Amino acid sequence: MKDFITQAEINGISLNPLGDCQFCGAKFEKGIFDCVNQANQALDLFDFNDLDFHQYRFLSVDAHALQHPEIHGRWSNHFHLSRLHLILEKKLNWDYKTSPLLSNYLNQYKLKNEHEVLNVPPVFFRGEINSKNLLDAESPQQMAEIILAWANSVYLSWQEN
Repeated sequence: MKDFITQAEINGISLNPLGDCQFCGAKFEKGIFDCVNQANQALDLFDFNDLDFHQYRFLSVDAHALQHPEIHGRWSNHFHLSRLHLILEKKLNWDYKTSPLLSNYLNQYKLKNEHEVLNVPPVFFRGEINSKNLLDAESPQQMAEIILAWANSVYLSWQEN
């Protein structure tokens, strides 16, 4: 897996090192760099020995990826949107064994639909909640609530697909 800086270069995107996040609009000093760091660090509130919190790791990864598709590969959108659909709509309890199953399914799907591209919502219109909102959490339960709202917000912004 390529790091987000390399993937942005592959996608022809210049990353702004200062100011708000150029993709979701989060109010940070170092743009996408702070946005990525905050999305990762916020999960430190969770004790992942408690399996109840694993679902929120997946939801936060999906929400962040879909708010920032410019720093991921094209098929990443399919994976993250599909997983959000399965968790939020179908109420699947996701775990680490399930992700490879979805990846394998999407690999088969790609063979027959190699030119398919999802319609990406415009920058700043990919959900009202972003990684900056994670700073509001003071407990694991509050973090879980914010992440669930974030995932739903992002999922709704991609509803055209």
